[in-house]
Amino acid sequence: MTVNDYIHLIAGSFILLSLALGVEASPIFLSKYWLWFTAFVGANLFQYGLTKFCPLGIILKKLGVRESLPH
Repeated sequence: MTVNDYIHLIAGSFILLSLALGVEASPIFLSKYWLWFTAFVGANLFQYGLTKFCPLGIILKKLGVRESLPH
C-alpha cells in the first residue's frame, strides 16, 4: 500500500468511527461532540485537495511508507 492508500483508509475509518460515536441512533453513541472530529477530518481532506499538504502523509513517509508502487 502507498501513502495515498493509507490516508484514504485512515481518514475513512476516522469518519466512520466518529459518526458511530456521535450520532444518537448509533448503538455505540457517546456524545454529539464526536461530530466535531468528523468535521475536522473532512476539513483536512478539503484543504489537502486545495494545497496538497497533508500532515498524515508526512508522518507516514517518515515511517517508511512508499509514496508509489514500483513500476
